[in-house]
Amino acid sequence: MQNKTVPSKHTCPVEEWRHAYDSERKRKNNFQTLSGIPLEPVYGPDDAERPGVYPFTRGPYASMYRTKLWTMRMFAGFGRAEDTNERFLKLIANGQSGLSVAFDLPTLMGRDSDDPRSEGEVGRCGVAVDTLEDMKVLFKDIDLGSISTSMTINGPAIALLAMYIAVAEMQGVKRSDLAGTIQADILKEYQAQKEYIFPPRPSVRLVSDMISFCAEEMPLYHPVSISGYHIREAGATAVEELAFTLSNGFAYVEEMTRRGMDVDDFAPRLSFFFNSHIDFFEEIAKLRAARRIWARWMKEHYHAKNPLSMRCRFHVQTAGCSLTATQAEVNIARTAIEAMAGVLGGTQSLHTNSMDEVLSLPTEKAARIALRTQQVIAYETGVAEVADPLGGSWYIESLTDEIERRAEEIFSKILEMGDGSILEGAYAGIEQGWYQRIIAESAYRQEQRISSKDRIIVGVNDFFEGNNEEIPMLVIGQESETAQAENLRRFKSQRDSIAITQSLEALKICAAGNDNLVPPIIEAVKAGCTVGETMNALAEVFGTYEEPVFT
Repeated sequence: MQNKTVPSKHTCPVEEWRHAYDSERKRKNNFQTLSGIPLEPVYGPDDAERPGVYPFTRGPYASMYRTKLWTMRMFAGFGRAEDTNERFLKLIANGQSGLSVAFDLPTLMGRDSDDPRSEGEVGRCGVAVDTLEDMKVLFKDIDLGSISTSMTINGPAIALLAMYIAVAEMQGVKRSDLAGTIQADILKEYQAQKEYIFPPRPSVRLVSDMISFCAEEMPLYHPVSISGYHIREAGATAVEELAFTLSNGFAYVEEMTRRGMDVDDFAPRLSFFFNSHIDFFEEIAKLRAARRIWARWMKEHYHAKNPLSMRCRFHVQTAGCSLTATQAEVNIARTAIEAMAGVLGGTQSLHTNSMDEVLSLPTEKAARIALRTQQVIAYETGVAEVADPLGGSWYIESLTDEIERRAEEIFSKILEMGDGSILEGAYAGIEQGWYQRIIAESAYRQEQRISSKDRIIVGVNDFFEGNNEEIPMLVIGQESETAQAENLRRFKSQRDSIAITQSLEALKICAAGNDNLVPPIIEAVKAGCTVGETMNALAEVFGTYEEPVFT
């Protein structure tokens, strides 16, 4: 029989449960199936683990989506800031509850649009942001005090955060009122995605400066989104994605405590970003295991006392690498299944990939269908009306336990490489090519399965009818790059050159010392320094990184 008001043996105050249930009874919605069967917030025996209770396997919050749905955060960015701003406004009008910015490759690499290495890539796979003025245009007519914004950027993340803060202040929004997330997870760049600029250790310093700054001045903001998404997209298995991601989180915790911060002063604002792939039940179990592992390690290894430090909250994006260029409409079905897995796994925000983005930037129609997919799950399927509806399933619980066990084996190897330190093990694993080899081997094994037809991919190695049908594509032309470069040239010609020089010199002095780098970078972008100029100044102090060749 389900327990309606009594807390589980895992210590949840009775008052918390009663408050959650009383609040639900006052809502207009009567939670019931389409047949009229009334639904309780959670099911299980009296002594079962409960959502919102350590170790949070069943969810980070007591009532989950009954009281608040996940944030529907569609990834968008292309062309110039004006183009993406227009898409943002349309997505908000269509019911999107949070923004997520995709930057172009030059911005991701910390290069300006007029850099010779940027040629042919400006605005093509994301929005080009070179200056504070670009950031201002990107969020024109969008109140940053009332919407949560995620920015997917890593190497130059500190410069984009500085610009975001400056634009908010121009709008009259205090730093302390800003909500959102910036990815800034640099360790996984060396392991999988390769969008790094500086060597690992100074790069981790930038991340820790952001964590420290936000802990003090931006209490609603997540200064790092520790990301398994790109690890999985590079070819890792679900277990490897989980283990590498959580261990990177542990590494940042160790870095911050080395700097003298109490774990409970920053850990509540750490967040995660996972891939939801096509193996439905494995993905659900992976997300449940993530919460349990994080909670236990934070409590037992890092001695966190605040339950918020132990509560693993994350964003989920459906798997880009599962999409196919052939029969692209079938990707709608893949995305719906993966999104459902993310919801049943208990995500706090969700991005659904558009059916056409394996071919090009998402068209407006495809992006709308992807958003509508989330809305169908949220409002029509009933899955949001019970917390952890698959909890107690023999299959799900067994998978969750096995994924946890295998992840622990990987943690043991990282600890061994680091002589008892996850942080030092992460550095050693990067330097030795350990992560890179594991991911490459897993990717190779998956390709072998597809080539041998041990694994069927519709439209790729079987079921070919419809492969020759075409769908409309959104393509960014050369004119957008030309306009962005001209706009940047005009911006540079109108700046105070003395202020630029002074700002960059002050930044280099700070980088050579130990002070937090966020304040001088805010001043630099306000003075008119570009993303590329800011990163180049840091590179003069930190150097740049080239990955060794691994066999």
